[in-house]
Amino acid sequence: MSERNVLGVQSIEGPIVIVEASRGIGLGEMVEVSLAQGEVRLGKVLRLTKELCFIQVFGGTKNLSSRGTGLRFLGKPFLFTVSEDMLGRIFDGKGEPLDGGPRVYKGESRNVNGFAINPTVREYPEEFIQTGISAIDGLNSITRGQKIAVFSGAGLPHNRVAAQILRQAKILEAEESFAVILGGIGLKKEEAHFFMESFRCSEQVLKSVMFLNLAEDPPEERVLTPRLALTLAEYLAFDKGMHVLVILTDMSNYCQSLREISSFRQELPSRKGYPGYMYTDLASIYERTGRIKGKSGSITQIPVLTMPNMDITHPIPDLTGYITEGQIVLSLALHQRGIYPPVDILPSLSRLMKDGIGEGKTRKDHVNLSSQLYSAYARSKDVASLASIIGEEELGPIDKSYLDFGRVFEEEFINQDFRESRAIEETLKRGWQILKALPKKELNRLTKEEIEEYYPKE
Repeated sequence: MSERNVLGVQSIEGPIVIVEASRGIGLGEMVEVSLAQGEVRLGKVLRLTKELCFIQVFGGTKNLSSRGTGLRFLGKPFLFTVSEDMLGRIFDGKGEPLDGGPRVYKGESRNVNGFAINPTVREYPEEFIQTGISAIDGLNSITRGQKIAVFSGAGLPHNRVAAQILRQAKILEAEESFAVILGGIGLKKEEAHFFMESFRCSEQVLKSVMFLNLAEDPPEERVLTPRLALTLAEYLAFDKGMHVLVILTDMSNYCQSLREISSFRQELPSRKGYPGYMYTDLASIYERTGRIKGKSGSITQIPVLTMPNMDITHPIPDLTGYITEGQIVLSLALHQRGIYPPVDILPSLSRLMKDGIGEGKTRKDHVNLSSQLYSAYARSKDVASLASIIGEEELGPIDKSYLDFGRVFEEEFINQDFRESRAIEETLKRGWQILKALPKKELNRLTKEEIEEYYPKE
């Protein structure tokens, strides 16, 4: 495709410009929209018919007129200029500065759609990332190059968890370069303000980048935002050798934008009105994660999504679960009891955890300790269900000890302050301390050597 110019449009409907031209234009092609006052905005071809072209204008169609508007079809997809100078900066969902700083001109132009990583050159994720949150580091550890989702619900503090990870995340090898990128999708203004304040107060502000798309922005911008974040991440990881953690919140807003765009294109809907290609589209984002042989950097991704009505079988969490390598589930019941972060341990899972922990990575007792804590907490939930039927006073001494363990585990291990960052050593120490609520004979997933070395002395 080559560049072509068109003067004047047929009509303007909301953020959509309709023009009588379709030959030689490609779906998804970028367009420069020139206003009569001289301002230039970007747009994207959303739909083509036999005679008409429908263009989504980034930034809206305010001050556009049907006669004075000029269109320049660029014949190429969206190209985004990326640079190391973007570290410590805040941008909107189109890549424009929000922090009062200058635009990024010096750098490399990259296609925001990226390129698939050849499976034969992928390296297996094996290095531990410390988030400072015990419920994640201790029982759902994340490795460099992993993609693991956070499943939340309306009213739950998933944005606080995302902001805490943004502020605290680090790798244990101090000599390695590390960066965190946040892609905020469809945020309310107060949520965007919260992230900006958390960003400015962070100790690693110079190693972080934020892209904030607001709920009032057009749906096409919400589809663009995560791709901007990942395009920068690929540049920093595979060109500059950095280890990059990408947090995307909220992917439910992203999927709803896909549904809006699909409806506008008059495509046949699939489950709950979402497009049939939503799995492929989500995979095009999630699979831009990993490590490449011969490259020193890596991309780790944590997409955050809110499950409608806390339904884990909804298409968004369902399809996400198929693609990602685990999920961290937040609990409404724990949140209502004042536990933060309200991580529901039992349905949560990190499929690559076993490869990123243990001797030489975190600590040699980490594998068995996490297994023991998980097993004991599952038993405590069973005992709590039994106690709700027969009464706590009817329980035996062993069952009562498990009931006590469950309470202490939630209040002292899962629960921590938003400003509290726990090193992995502190997390493991707390785990051993909590196991004192159980008789030693119940610690059947730990070796005698581990109990002798790490069990708290009286």
